Amino acid sequence: DRERVGMLGGSYGGFMATTLAARHGERFRAICSERAVNNLVTEDWSSDIGMMFRVEHGVDPVTDPDEYRRMSPSTLAHDIEVPMLIIHSEDDLRCPINQAEELWMTLKWLGRDVTFYRFPGENHELSRSGSPVHRRMRAEIILDYFSERLAPLETTATG
Repeated sequence: DRERVGMLGGSYGGFMATTLAARHGERFRAICSERAVNNLVTEDWSSDIGMMFRVEHGVDPVTDPDEYRRMSPSTLAHDIEVPMLIIHSEDDLRCPINQAEELWMTLKWLGRDVTFYRFPGENHELSRSGSPVHRRMRAEIILDYFSERLAPLETTATG
């Protein structure tokens, strides 16, 4: 059903989910971005693997910040119109919590439909090895969000 498509991605998939929300959001009724890198500049300065990005990209955020901004989904936030759910763990060292906070605040400032859940005491592995209580909460949040956002549109009978 093309009218009821949602998308969820975590980590690199979250990076892609945010990017798709900006570039192809019209294809989706809702998107969930989990534990994502949204701003490569601040990610490089705060992640436990920050130095890795300069190897991957061939540039660094000090000598070429414009290239890092160009690749950052957060720079596309003004184009995000699709409702978004952001899920992130407070103790995530791979993609620190500021990655979610920056996107959430930007979308709120732009008046977009955005929901943000943060999990205390969890890290990048919440969906796989987080506490059972938080894994269940995360699953319920996602299921409830998509159940609501992807529900069939009400139609009015004519005749």
